[in-house]
Amino acid sequence: MKRVVRLLATLVALGSGTVAASAADLVMVRVDDPGVCGHSAVLGKISSKFRHQVRHVPNLPQVDIDDFYRVSESRYLPQRQDRPIDRRYCHAKVALSDGRSRDIWYLIERPMGFAGVGSNVEFCVSGFDRWFVHGGRCLAVRPPRTS
Repeated sequence: MKRVVRLLATLVALGSGTVAASAADLVMVRVDDPGVCGHSAVLGKISSKFRHQVRHVPNLPQVDIDDFYRVSESRYLPQRQDRPIDRRYCHAKVALSDGRSRDIWYLIERPMGFAGVGSNVEFCVSGFDRWFVHGGRCLAVRPPRTS
């Protein structure tokens, strides 16, 4: 996430003409656009909820999410008359504070915030769903299969 913030700061500075571009600045630009899945508010909410989860679920490693990478949107199901909730299914890799990398799947639902205002984020990190809240292998937050 730190790289994304630096990238945004660099792009803003470049756009305003206050900083000259260097080769090092251009290396950080990512070709893929994760859209909402890579938004800092979404990733921050996941990091915070994950920190709470590992502190309060017995026998989970006491680690934090250090970074998100390879963020992508797997599927988008827009709101419509027979489906009143807008859903975005996302996948990424997370670098954990113990040096390991894990898959993470997350679902962004809108409008599902408090009192139906805003959005809700549900996530599952591979190997951290001790009580199978999201089903085996995080299936509840992965995109549904198409027939």
